[in-house]
Amino acid sequence: MTGVPDSVDAVEALLATRGYLADRRLATAVFLSLRLQRPLFLEGEAGVGKTELAKVLAEVTDAPLIRLQCHEGLDVAQAAYEWNVSRQLLHVRLAESAGPVERDAVERSLYGRDMLLARPLLAALESDRPAVLLIDELDRADEPFEAFLLEVLSDWQITIPELGTVRARHRPRVVLTSNRTREIHDALKRRCLYHWVEFPDLDREYAIVARAVPEAPASLTRQAVAFVQRARSLDLFKAPGIAEAIDWVNALVALDRMDLDPVAVSDTIGVLLKYHEDIARMQGGEAQRLLQELATAAGRG
Repeated sequence: MTGVPDSVDAVEALLATRGYLADRRLATAVFLSLRLQRPLFLEGEAGVGKTELAKVLAEVTDAPLIRLQCHEGLDVAQAAYEWNVSRQLLHVRLAESAGPVERDAVERSLYGRDMLLARPLLAALESDRPAVLLIDELDRADEPFEAFLLEVLSDWQITIPELGTVRARHRPRVVLTSNRTREIHDALKRRCLYHWVEFPDLDREYAIVARAVPEAPASLTRQAVAFVQRARSLDLFKAPGIAEAIDWVNALVALDRMDLDPVAVSDTIGVLLKYHEDIARMQGGEAQRLLQELATAAGRG
């Protein structure tokens, strides 16, 4: 499907066909972003499925996914375009070897479109069909980069001093994500629809993991997801995300575990947690306490 879904329910159903179980508020934000042709700005903890949503959105709309991974020091040459210097030098040498040439003509030819290398932002504007442009982890980029994005997200164009203004052939469907390691400027947020992505509740996360690891026993998946949910309530350096929960259940299945017990947690905790301090805390007795809480809750149930 290449058009815009005609309802929020249709968005939910389409995302679900690729295993992405969005809640109603998130599905509404996606629907409005598509219908109103506005960028969708997603904030939330790492691992809640922000990036995955953009990937799935590209799949269900049959659109190319163009991803800009942000990082400290990101500049226009990496994000939008840069001149193909080696080709320009070769062009000059060929022009010189051909005999006397007009200097102005050579200079003009050095800054034609064929001398330009398109990076993600320019590639999205020049795509021959509407693309999904994922601007991932914007909070990792430096603040001045946000100012450059304003032109792209406001006017759907990029101004290249030597060449002129390049306007979008088709307006891309833009998804921006942030883990909120710093605040994003209001000027950029105003150009987007905003949604804070929460970790899913127990039932929704169980459904997600069960779809991703169908070979896992239902009881094991339920125990693992409940453990992960409780672990997120701790003051961990990095709370486990949905992807880590799926990896953990896969690891438990690979070890032929049928139930979650202290040994299984101790042996595989490095799949779920990624920082030594968090692992040490779990192995220091926190995991045992969480398992006891789960057992108590199951007894009451």
